[in-house]
Parts: sequence; C-alpha cells; structure tokens
Amino acid sequence: MSKRIIRFGVIGCGLMGKEFASAAARWLHLEGVAFEPRIVAVCDANPAAAEWFQRQVPSVERAYTDYKQLLADPDVEAVYCAVPHNLHAQIYVDIIAAGKHLLGEKPFGIDGDANARINEALAAHPEVVVRCSSEFPFFPGAQQIVEWVAEGRFGRIMEVEAGFWHSSDLDPTKPINWKRRIATNGEYGCMGDLGMHVLHLPMRFGWQPASVRALLSNIITERPDGKGDSVPCETWDNAILACDVKKADQRFPMVLSTKRIAPGHANTWFIRIQGTEMSAEYSTKNPKQVASLPYTPGKQQAWHTVDVPYKSAYGTITGGIFEFGFSDSILQMWAAFCDELVHGRDGMKQPFYCATPEEALGSHRLFTAALESERTGQTVAIDWRD
Repeated sequence: MSKRIIRFGVIGCGLMGKEFASAAARWLHLEGVAFEPRIVAVCDANPAAAEWFQRQVPSVERAYTDYKQLLADPDVEAVYCAVPHNLHAQIYVDIIAAGKHLLGEKPFGIDGDANARINEALAAHPEVVVRCSSEFPFFPGAQQIVEWVAEGRFGRIMEVEAGFWHSSDLDPTKPINWKRRIATNGEYGCMGDLGMHVLHLPMRFGWQPASVRALLSNIITERPDGKGDSVPCETWDNAILACDVKKADQRFPMVLSTKRIAPGHANTWFIRIQGTEMSAEYSTKNPKQVASLPYTPGKQQAWHTVDVPYKSAYGTITGGIFEFGFSDSILQMWAAFCDELVHGRDGMKQPFYCATPEEALGSHRLFTAALESERTGQTVAIDWRD
C-alpha cells in the first residue's frame, strides 16, 4: 500500500515535540492507514534543544533557530507548534498565513484577544487544516463514552463532571518555570494549560455553559528561582468551575476542574455523566476499565465495570487483550490529524477528529468568564453568539 507522506516541521523542540517525533517513529504500529508524517525540519531558539532531533530523528534534514526560516522552507507542508502561550498568537498567525497546516498546542493564544487573532488568520486562510492538541479523548474508554453520548444512551442528563488532575507542582521546592508566570503562561493559569483537555468532549457534545462560578486557587505563592532566592508564583494552581448548561431540551450542572496540585494523581483525565437512563464514568487513573449503570424504571441499580479492550480509533498491531497508554493516545491523535489533512473530515477513516479552533474559542470564552467570576465572586453569564 503506497502512503501519502506529510512533511512536517516542528517549532518548539521541548517535551511534546519529542512525543510527536516518537509517535512518527512508531507509525508502523498503525495498520491500514495510507498516510504518514515525516519530520523534515525543526526549529527552536535554543540550538541545543534541536540537537536531540538531529541526533534521534533520521528524517530531520534542517534545523533552524528562526521559525520564519522554517515557514519559508518549501518542503514543509505542515507544522506542529509547542511553544509558551505568549508566543502562540504571532507564530500561529504566521504559520497559517504561510499556508502550512497546523496542529498547535492549547490554549491557542494566551488570552481571548490572542485567540481572536488566530481565528482571524484562519478565516482568511480556510484552505489550511488547523487543530488543537488534545489526546486523552482517544483512550478507548473515552471513545466508548463518545459512542454512548452519540447514541443518546443517557436519557435526560442530570449532571456532568470532568477534570484533569496531576501533582507536578505539589513539591514547593520545584523551581519556577514559564508556566508559573503570567507573562508567559497567561492569567488563565492551570485552565489555559490543562483546560482544553477537559473541555474537548463537552464542547464536542455541544454542552456550552450558559454561566460559570469559578473557584481558583493559588496554593504555592513562591518558588525557588534556581539562583538561591524565591520569586512569586503568579498563576492559578487549581480551578473548579461550576457551570450551568442549558440546552433546548434539558438543563444540567457541569463541574469542570483543572489541578496542578492534586495529591496522588500523576496525570488523571476523567469524565462522569449521570443520566436518567444510564450513568457512566471513565478515568485514566484506571485506564483499562469503563463503568456504566443502565437504569430501567423500577429495576435494580447496578454498576457494570468492564475491561476496555485495546480498541482504538485507528487499528494497530496490538491485540485487544493488551493495555492502551498515553503514548498510544498521542499516536491516535496524530493519526486523526493526518487523516483529516489528507482526506478531509468527511473522508476520514473513523469519525472522531481532533479539537477544532472553534472548540478552543469556546474554552477561551469560559476561562475569561471564570476569571471575572473569581474577581467579582459572582456567577458570570457566557455569551455564545458569534
């Protein structure tokens, strides 16, 4: 089977750029896909960061320190960009204006104004495919939830809870970095860093909050600067957003949480849905199992917990008796992006596509309202009109 090769450039040679390189190197794990990413160029302002790619990724032909040189490279068809949030707007706009397809890291702009600039550029260049990184919904258990929602299995929804928790900042001796400074991470704090992971499925399901009451926490207010002193830790560590979802046929509360300081959690993404006809929950804390409680009036209530087979959106060489993990979700997300780039959304091999710029815009509306709620102590309405 001949494959369509997509020639990628990577801007930002940190951890997530390496994860993409790892996924591309492991493409043979997928079966039945007629497309493949190939990283041919990389760019980082720090040449030492790009050296890893030149050493470990044989397909890399060129390394740049100026991203505009990468965008001028005619061999680069698409770009993965993973840079601090304050750089999103200008670099994403330039990528789109250069006619390159883009998978960019969340939150797609440091704030609402930056996100608007990106969407304006996209409106002027609808020919490019632009998507936002969000891999957790590609876990098989999350895909099962997606399928149940599409089938209307829950009946009237009574309550939704979704979150992304880890404990990377629990240690107060951890030195300050760009994610703890407003100038580089933005006022959203943990919401901008983790929130798109949490909102991907609610936005996909059309559960746009009509209002939000936010409780934001800055738990560790100072951190070592690595030079013997302490400096202010400016961004929100944890966020709990109590949302009111109003649909034409139903209304329900939805609690969303993003936490950098959640003791006992390494990288826990979860969603729980309670409905009149079925309830279900899935968490990467226990990635092999999904739980459901179907309900028939007058009958017993019993949770059913089943092992989720390795049944991924795109077929792989791994048998159904084995486990699915974080690296697999990254690979599946990249398969979905490349599939949509080659075949268009309607021609994709399977129907679940990556998070869209419209869904990222929704996250900005919610996070902006959450900041206002924190400042005023009030519930803040969210306007979803264009």
